[in-house]
Amino acid sequence: MKYISSLVLAVLLTGCSYSSSTQSGSVGADRKQMMIVSSKDMREGSAKAYKQVLSDANTKGILNKDKVMLSKIRAIAKRLIPHTKVFKKDAPAWKWEVNLISSKELNAWCMSGGKIAFYTGIIETLKLNEGQIAAIMGHEIAHALKEHGRERASSQAVSNMGLGLLQKSLGLSQATTKLAGMAYNVTVGLPFSRKHETEADRMGVELAARAGYNPLEAVRVWQKMSKHSKGAPPEFLSTHPSSATRIKDLTKYSQKVMPLYKKAKK
Repeated sequence: MKYISSLVLAVLLTGCSYSSSTQSGSVGADRKQMMIVSSKDMREGSAKAYKQVLSDANTKGILNKDKVMLSKIRAIAKRLIPHTKVFKKDAPAWKWEVNLISSKELNAWCMSGGKIAFYTGIIETLKLNEGQIAAIMGHEIAHALKEHGRERASSQAVSNMGLGLLQKSLGLSQATTKLAGMAYNVTVGLPFSRKHETEADRMGVELAARAGYNPLEAVRVWQKMSKHSKGAPPEFLSTHPSSATRIKDLTKYSQKVMPLYKKAKK
């Protein structure tokens, strides 16, 4: 069964093209990616999803309530966005949106096409300064630049097609299929996601540095996050790198882009 599963996925992958969705920048962000889902579809889907998120937040009365904080995050985005051209030439011209949701949730994200949401919880709980907000925002923007959502959707499409063919040809039960999907996620999905997080960390510190924010603030963010999230699951069962791994890598890449920060501050 393992051999047949591998064979089915191999056949599916044969027709896929691999290319990098970004230029390398100073941190080497030119990893080749498998893309089946179109960029256009992802952006259209993201725009619809983002609109719904904002509508729901507005209905609940939690959209853009803190005008001072909203102004701050939009000003930070305004400094970061022009530098996205280093990784993707057309990115500064995207229809960027930046909104603030009042919630205790420690979260922030950027959908395909530049749709950004920050939650007040992450700013207030971690007591983030502007450089640290920029570090998080740069990381989230990097996910959109590198089209990690599109890459993940493409990977999932291949997985679903492969499992569907297996179920049809071998008569697998629904329960068995779900277990196979879980196995695929643990053995492929989790390392893949950690790769995305590390990639976004590295691209994020470069964006921050080019915008005149000290890239070492990203290290301080994760020192705060590590202190806050005591008892987090071990790295091999997490979709994100461990805090210690992340801090070590961010320190290395922050030093790498430090000359860009010093140049921006002149």
